[in-house]
Amino acid sequence: MDSTAWIALAIFMVVYVFIVSEKIHRTVIALTGAMLMIVCGILTQEMAIHHIDFNTIGLLAGMMVVVNITGETGLFNYLAVWAAKKVKAEPLKLLVALSFLTAICSAFLDNVTTVLLTVPLTFSITRQLNVPVKPFLVAQILASNIGGTSTLIGDPPNIMIGSAVPEMDFMAFLTNLSGVCIVTFIVTIAILLFLYRKQLVTTDELRAKVMAMDERQEIKDSTLLKKCLVVLAMIIVTFTMHAQLHLESATVALTGACILMLISMARYEKKIANVLSHIEWLAIFFFAGLFILVGGLVETGVIKLLAEKVLEITAGDLTSTTMLILWLSAIASAFIDNIPFVATLIPMIKDMGAMGMTNLEPLWWALSLGACLGGNGTLIGASANVVVASMAAIHGEKISFAKYFMVAFPIMILSIIISSIYLYLFYL
Repeated sequence: MDSTAWIALAIFMVVYVFIVSEKIHRTVIALTGAMLMIVCGILTQEMAIHHIDFNTIGLLAGMMVVVNITGETGLFNYLAVWAAKKVKAEPLKLLVALSFLTAICSAFLDNVTTVLLTVPLTFSITRQLNVPVKPFLVAQILASNIGGTSTLIGDPPNIMIGSAVPEMDFMAFLTNLSGVCIVTFIVTIAILLFLYRKQLVTTDELRAKVMAMDERQEIKDSTLLKKCLVVLAMIIVTFTMHAQLHLESATVALTGACILMLISMARYEKKIANVLSHIEWLAIFFFAGLFILVGGLVETGVIKLLAEKVLEITAGDLTSTTMLILWLSAIASAFIDNIPFVATLIPMIKDMGAMGMTNLEPLWWALSLGACLGGNGTLIGASANVVVASMAAIHGEKISFAKYFMVAFPIMILSIIISSIYLYLFYL
């Protein structure tokens, strides 16, 4: 490697250390590192802009707008109360119902938005039943990451992979990953039910109070809800056929967001400003900075060198390479943010293709499963985990890193074993 490559690698590693240590906010340090890449002459401004994946950013922004508007209707509150009543407010069955609801919502929205909307209702219902909330929160963290793994739009790593590999569209993710995610979800919930069976007990009187709740009262704006459901249905249907329509996923999401704003708040400046202000701009700018940082590693040949080293270790064997990426992604994503890790591995896998490895499909699914499911391993492994822990602290419930680790890490390892078997049987 030449001096430019060493400088690029040094900038990237320093940024990574700060992201992991959380001494400086990850968005600030990612943007600072990106600017250093340009100032030090590793990238020109035009090259830096070229490396920003606007498909990923557009998809995130569009879906955030749609979900923010939908959240104002009270739909998610309605679903939580409805789910509680369907299981007769029995705590163990309620844990299954709320976990299932979280997984489904995470698959078609995104896992951070899902937990932001469902966790407050979890607190409300568990307090009325006088049962500990932590088992429900742990279950919802695990369910959100498992559900998010199954679709293109459910988890940021999948959005990034789908954007980098055009043939891996919405239907490809759904058909290839939903099966293994369903098995993983069932096994995970079964383990949690066994672990928490003695804690989740309530009285008939408290259950009766929950059964007396009217879920229809949670709907705040039925007219807006109808508009949201129509637009969401249009977006999901278009996602399933966007390859045939020759439309990028960002175009679909942003078009849906524009249509929803057009039919619900076209003349109300305050409402528009409110919706746009609730876009997670910190996440958007974090992605932008990250893409530029990885672009510096690509342009200086660092990523290509990494790909060569991996192929040396596995001797180019497809099975060995797939398993290495799956397990490396899982263990790394448990302890560090999976987004920068995936951003680094995407160009590495592409370089493996350029070096003669013809069948890259198992490697992409291994990266998706490893990064998304690996995030369940610790309390800092994925954005949804951190969000739930922060919300719990606000409600006076501290989720301990060590106690979460003791429950979640073995479950995560089991989910990667399931993924290994799945990949070996169906792709290798």
